[in-house]
Amino acid sequence: MNVSEAVTKRRSTRAFTDQSVDTSIIQKCLQTAARAPSGGNVQPWKVCVINGEVMQDFKTLMKKRMAGEAYPGGEKPEYSVYPDKLKEPYRTARFEVGEDMYQLLGISRDDKSKRLEWFSRNYQFFDAPAGIFCFMDRVLGPPQWSDLGMFLQSFMLLLEEAGLQSCAQECWSQFPKTVSDFCNMSDQDMLFCGVAIGYGDQDHPVNQLKTKRLPEDQWLKIM
Repeated sequence: MNVSEAVTKRRSTRAFTDQSVDTSIIQKCLQTAARAPSGGNVQPWKVCVINGEVMQDFKTLMKKRMAGEAYPGGEKPEYSVYPDKLKEPYRTARFEVGEDMYQLLGISRDDKSKRLEWFSRNYQFFDAPAGIFCFMDRVLGPPQWSDLGMFLQSFMLLLEEAGLQSCAQECWSQFPKTVSDFCNMSDQDMLFCGVAIGYGDQDHPVNQLKTKRLPEDQWLKIM
């Protein structure tokens, strides 16, 4: 598989089979992804891999959180995933992908309970058997967030090459204390995101979703 094929094939997979994933494959992809560009060679990423029984323990913990058992002392989101007032064309792009996904799932706009039920699957890694959490030292800033994005994109493309699928999840920013404690990270380490990893269930309707991309005239200028 060449780079163009991996980029074209990669999608956010939101339904996985129960086929187990060899941790060594994830580790090898992470090691290679660490060659991603990094300003000043800072390499801001810190990664925790969870797989097998550890993943099952974490999912059990998250079921308790979703059922209302709060983190002792409470926790608040690490950051806002989207601006409070998302302007166009970003607002429409975000709205359309949600509607397209729920249409594939047969969930109407008025069925709030079904939508919430589906969204809660984020916190089970969409049933993926493995995943990672990515952290960054709090002293670092926006340029290092960019480095994290390049590292994660490289990692997910390498997973495609290895025959695995993935879904990057910023939703985990809602449970930073729960995740950090489970991963035994320090208070100095900020949770950036999680990535669900496994073998995609190709028969599941949600995995038929192919997101639209903005036309070039909205983002490309050639002088």
